[in-house]
Amino acid sequence: MVIKVLGSGCANCQKLEALAAKVVSDLGLDADVVKVTDIGQIMAYGVMSTPALVIDEELKVAGRVPTYDEVVALLQRSAH
Repeated sequence: MVIKVLGSGCANCQKLEALAAKVVSDLGLDADVVKVTDIGQIMAYGVMSTPALVIDEELKVAGRVPTYDEVVALLQRSAH
């Protein structure tokens, strides 16, 4: 599983990156958390406001930091 955190490096983008890494660790998932800061790549997902969370090339959340429980649910669904 590849989890991408899209964002310029703002505080919320950093929060989402740390949250995604924590959930991966807590759930013991075999996943890579990748930070995408290139505006062209971010725009390619149709994201207009960051941070955004992409799981296996599917945009899941954009424009906000999801809760811990939301990220758990998204990753568990994507893992199956």
